[in-house]
Amino acid sequence: MLVRPSGLADRISTAQPAPERFTLPLDAARNKAREIINRSAPSRLVPVVENWRQLPDGQIEFTVRCLPAAD
Repeated sequence: MLVRPSGLADRISTAQPAPERFTLPLDAARNKAREIINRSAPSRLVPVVENWRQLPDGQIEFTVRCLPAAD
């Protein structure tokens, strides 16, 4: 398969950034998630809080991904 520079550029431009992972105490995790959801999304991306779970030590771990907004 022949890879052309224009095809590679198209794939890179549509690639989504890696999700951010946070590990915080419960109250701080709630505040951080609210802050992420309420902030304005740059370049037509919508932040989504995913994989919210409580760790054995009581801390909360969650990830945030930015998905393309529906038009």
